[in-house]
Amino acid sequence: MDGPVISASQPESGDIIAFVGEEVTFKGTIRYQGTVRVDGRLEGEIYTDGSLIIGQKAVIAAKIHAGTIMCQGQLTGDIEAKHRVKLLSPAVFEGTITAPLLSMDEGVLFNGTCNMPQKIERKGKETKLVISVEEAVKVK
Repeated sequence: MDGPVISASQPESGDIIAFVGEEVTFKGTIRYQGTVRVDGRLEGEIYTDGSLIIGQKAVIAAKIHAGTIMCQGQLTGDIEAKHRVKLLSPAVFEGTITAPLLSMDEGVLFNGTCNMPQKIERKGKETKLVISVEEAVKVK
């Protein structure tokens, strides 16, 4: 495996309340509270205030609204996270991400756009966290 494996023992994942296995294909809408892990194929919509964990072998084409999203698999669609999105290698993402925080490992394939509704700046000695491309251009 190229990157870290997402596991239920990670602090952000909490207790997994449901699991969609590698051999499972699901089409439709999922609504839940808590943490769900997907390792299979899913097409449709996902709504939760909790966490969505997308395993390395997962293939998802969906509109997603979640608290936190961690992805190592293939994800296509428009996703919105209240807290954060983590793309871990070897994730492949295509679509639009809207989240206040986004982290992406080296090796992730990202083809899309990212909207960050909150601008975060940390003041200190020569320290500035740049959130948007527009700000990065101004910093030069």
